[in-house]
Amino acid sequence: MKLRPEMTGDALTRLKRARGQLNAVIEMIENGDDCRATLTQLAAVSKAIDRAGFKIIASGMRHCGRARDGGEEPEMTEEELEKLFLALA
Repeated sequence: MKLRPEMTGDALTRLKRARGQLNAVIEMIENGDDCRATLTQLAAVSKAIDRAGFKIIASGMRHCGRARDGGEEPEMTEEELEKLFLALA
């Protein structure tokens, strides 16, 4: 299934924000900052990336459901979407 802007807008925003957070984490490590603060920020980056992935999968599920409801063959099966979902979990 190809990613479309209407499917990825919120996820892309989250990923761009996570990119900025990750750059800050890298700087914290390079500067020898406090371990706790660094790991807290790293956990936030990880969570943001996971949420972006879940948003993309949720959009794909809606997209394929609409196709199925419209009598069309969806681009991905429910099993394929489930496998992608579980890869993130």
